[in-house]
Amino acid sequence: MMNFSVLVCDDSTVARKQVIRCLNECISADIMQAKNGREALELMHIHNFDLLCLDLTMPEVDGVQVLEGIKAQKIECFVLVISADIQLEMKQRVAKLGAIAFVDKPIDKTRLNEILHKFGIH
Repeated sequence: MMNFSVLVCDDSTVARKQVIRCLNECISADIMQAKNGREALELMHIHNFDLLCLDLTMPEVDGVQVLEGIKAQKIECFVLVISADIQLEMKQRVAKLGAIAFVDKPIDKTRLNEILHKFGIH
């Protein structure tokens, strides 16, 4: 059986490491990293990811632009937004763009597990 494939996109190395640690505690997955949205979209052209863990506030290409790119290019992938930007308008905006959930930073393992299970990712 193939391992679950995850892309973690955040411009902060510390944040990426934290998300990866949480993911590894929750599921068995092959995890790749992108340090900005442009890199994430490039990787998504080459690889099929089951899940994208996406930060919103990044230089060059931000999380909203990544979501727009995924939608425009019809890339099939669950997107979990992990961000400190917890304004209601932003939550509604990313939900409209197809994000399955919005998690506050720093990510909490229990919350991550709940979301993964809700969407059959385990």
